[in-house]
Amino acid sequence: MELRPLGRTDIRISPISMGCWPIAGMTSRGVTEENSLASLNACLDEGINTFDTAFIYGADGESEKLIARALGSRRDEIVICTKGGLHWEPNADGKLTMTHDARPATIRKECEASLKRLGTDRIDLYYLHAPDPNTPVEETAGAFKQLIDEGKIRAAGVSNFNVAQLEAFHKVCPISAFQPPYNMILRDIESDTLPWCIRHQVSTLVYWPLMKGLLAGKLQRDHVFEDGDGRVKYPMFKGDEWQKNHDLLDALRPIAKEADHTVAQLVINWAIHQPGITSAICGAKRPDQVRDNAGGAGWMLTPAMMAKIDAALKTRGKPVTRWAV
Repeated sequence: MELRPLGRTDIRISPISMGCWPIAGMTSRGVTEENSLASLNACLDEGINTFDTAFIYGADGESEKLIARALGSRRDEIVICTKGGLHWEPNADGKLTMTHDARPATIRKECEASLKRLGTDRIDLYYLHAPDPNTPVEETAGAFKQLIDEGKIRAAGVSNFNVAQLEAFHKVCPISAFQPPYNMILRDIESDTLPWCIRHQVSTLVYWPLMKGLLAGKLQRDHVFEDGDGRVKYPMFKGDEWQKNHDLLDALRPIAKEADHTVAQLVINWAIHQPGITSAICGAKRPDQVRDNAGGAGWMLTPAMMAKIDAALKTRGKPVTRWAV
């Protein structure tokens, strides 16, 4: 698998990254330690060298700890991307609640905890997981700059930012990577943040390239979501949007067959060849899922196939832009 430059750094990453949220076991069903460790090792077998995790992936950092166990002896072969600025806190009912905290002292504390969990002396790419409404972006950026100067992180990234926040952070600490949601039906970034990243030579690593499994083409039109399935809160999983998305999938299936790849691989391939997109972060909890994701790279859609996809997207019409309700 080809390797692509991360921003202006000398770090090289695969166009498909391993998303390590599923192996944390907090929301995905059927997660086992054996499969999680095997999945991480399968990535290197498939040419995936980039692993995306976070301080908050797991009630006690399970995702980072699994990476250390599986790949600690191969540290120089992998690119570790993790995040700080979000943590779990128990509420009055004892349930864990996601809490924003990007104060400099917290960023340093979480970075050092991640280093310990990962069993390494440096993090290749360290993200601010999300803006903290109570902490100026510039203050947080200053903490990242210090961590770079100390050699604890090699590059800084941000996730879920708008252009103004990107500008503010970048003035204090150079941004090497931006991580937003992006796929065929969720393309808001093309109008603002993605052009900003292209102008500033900032890599864009996208999550949800398959839109939480919707664009993998395996859910049927009459699929009934189980109670507690969080996907039902997203507009693309219900009503007219659900039907339009299945019409799109029906149009993509013959194109995928022509390309001799699965619909999921076609969708991933489309994403990683969009202007400015450096890598697609694809989650997996089993080795077979890793192999299927990896099949989205290493080949190109022909101009004729791209034209058919463009026509299908045009027929589908502009999707909703508010991606969570």
